[in-house]
Amino acid sequence: MIKKVLTIAGSDCSGGAGIQADIKTITVHKMYAMSVITALTAQNTTGVYGIMEATPEFVANQLDCIFNDIVPDAVKIGMVSNRKIIEVIADKLKQYQAKNIVVDPVMVATSGGKLLLDDARETLIKKLLPIATVITPNIPEAEILSGLVIENEEGMIEAAIKIADYLEGAVLVKGGHLVNDATDLLYVNKTKYWYKAERIQSTNTHGTGCTLSSAIACNLAAGYGLDESIKNAKQYLIGALAVDFDLGKGAGPLCHVYQL
Repeated sequence: MIKKVLTIAGSDCSGGAGIQADIKTITVHKMYAMSVITALTAQNTTGVYGIMEATPEFVANQLDCIFNDIVPDAVKIGMVSNRKIIEVIADKLKQYQAKNIVVDPVMVATSGGKLLLDDARETLIKKLLPIATVITPNIPEAEILSGLVIENEEGMIEAAIKIADYLEGAVLVKGGHLVNDATDLLYVNKTKYWYKAERIQSTNTHGTGCTLSSAIACNLAAGYGLDESIKNAKQYLIGALAVDFDLGKGAGPLCHVYQL
């Protein structure tokens, strides 16, 4: 039977990130994609120009409709911009005993646009991140979550340990913002796993975080363990980046369908 993956995130009208990137990723993994939209964004490869949030009540309505009908095998959570929406999502996922939850703590877009309100940060940390199977912050997000400055792999370890203090699951610190390579660190149960990869020289990176977290969710839905899920997801991401899709005037999107 086909696996089902739910993405809870914002819509990107330009198609490179958010809900659109997630649905493409889930579909090419040969799984059934469902979505709960937390916000509409007016954005493209050059920046974020507007955000229209869904109401918490409507987010709850969407979640009820999904879990009362087609129960997902994994859940990916991306842009959740305000405190009340975060609370609704956390409460509903607990209510329905959701499994294989991947949280990409989206705070800033690749283009630099701010996607998380200041009052939502504490709620994200206290209510949503603790119920995740794994969270996937990049370097700037890991700095915000840990309160530390990360300049190297030792800094990634220190940040991961500090973030793990308020998690029940694992933390994957993505090292793509460091200059030398694309090394990621998984920290789980006080154990470190490194994922080293050659950096793809491309400025077309719009939606990389969304894509990786969705791919991890797909692999978890397929029954792979966390370590193998991350390895498979990174391999998919590298392939999508390597095409060097050159669309738009700014940081272009990935080629999610390169395997086709």
